[in-house]
Amino acid sequence: MSRVSTKDIQANFGQAVRRLRSRRKISQEQLAHDSGLDRSYIGGVERAVRNPSLVAIEKIARGLDVSLAELFAECASNGRKGRSPRSL
Repeated sequence: MSRVSTKDIQANFGQAVRRLRSRRKISQEQLAHDSGLDRSYIGGVERAVRNPSLVAIEKIARGLDVSLAELFAECASNGRKGRSPRSL
């Protein structure tokens, strides 16, 4: 099993949040409002400069109207692009 860096995990999560937000056609500001977080915090998560807590991840999932499982599945699908299943 290969090691994944913290930065890669944060980047995968941020990209997943951005994709799900874009699919809903909502702004960072609207997601922030819906999740009870600050807009700059959402931007930081999407840019992988923030490392969200489990509580913040739950709030983001609720703001995106997805389950935690759906949010993490989106992260996993992004992390697998270009990799063989054995390298995960």
